Amino acid sequence: LQYWMVGGVLFMTTTFMDDVLGDAADVYWHLSLFFLFFWLYFPKTDGAHLIYEKVTKPFVAPLIKPVVGKMDNLIKDLYQMVMNAAHLWIIWIFFMFLPSGLKRIVSIAVGTVYPFVSSVKAATTDEVEDDTYWLTYWSCYGILFILMDIIENWIGWIPGFYSLVIFSTVYLMLPMFGGADKIFRKILVPLAGLQELLMMRDAIAIKKSMLKDLDPERARSVRKAIAKFYESDDDSNDTSAMKNELMSGYKGLNLPAKASSIKMPSFRMPSFKPSNDSEGIATENTSLVV
Repeated sequence: LQYWMVGGVLFMTTTFMDDVLGDAADVYWHLSLFFLFFWLYFPKTDGAHLIYEKVTKPFVAPLIKPVVGKMDNLIKDLYQMVMNAAHLWIIWIFFMFLPSGLKRIVSIAVGTVYPFVSSVKAATTDEVEDDTYWLTYWSCYGILFILMDIIENWIGWIPGFYSLVIFSTVYLMLPMFGGADKIFRKILVPLAGLQELLMMRDAIAIKKSMLKDLDPERARSVRKAIAKFYESDDDSNDTSAMKNELMSGYKGLNLPAKASSIKMPSFRMPSFKPSNDSEGIATENTSLVV
């Protein structure tokens, strides 16, 4: 995550450099980026961690933390406004009349500014979930950025190209879509052959959820029941067998005594007794208990 925070800043800087520098200077800029990314990523140099410890954590994080909450509310308000069709077409028409270079800057800013701020906050907290969320996003957005940088030289002139980039970025970024997690699980993890690590990560998340949502006794029972599923060497993929195994494991849970002592409430309904004047008049003396 520390690497991707610096990478997001470099993505945005590259956008301005491409417009400012000439073709000759642009070659040297991309060459320097190659060595800079290598310095950030290579474990022997670990430049990303050095920047985090010397710059981001002591100077940037204290300035960003108070702003994150306001930006979260702003993102929610913008999302509600964009979802309103009356505003959507106005924003899209205004965006379509922007110069191509400015469209590129806006599309990259959408994908880097807010994620950078949120990533800095996530890196300075003890929670693991926000680190995982933004690390997943950056891995997917990095691929989107590379694809955009490559193909925009051929099809960047087509109207709607940068709009598609922005929509793709929003799909990856916002939790309501969960696009980054879907692409990460369905495409990136299988391509890298890291299904086992993903399953281990999910198992840790389940364990943490049990410890958070259940009392220690119930959490211990659930962990033991889950562990029994994997004790044998059964590699059967039979759905009915798995369902039976699940039900047997559920019955073996030590549920609290109060869960089995819950009684259904009684409902009193008026009975009807014929009278001299009319039939079906309710009386309050008799009742039916259900």
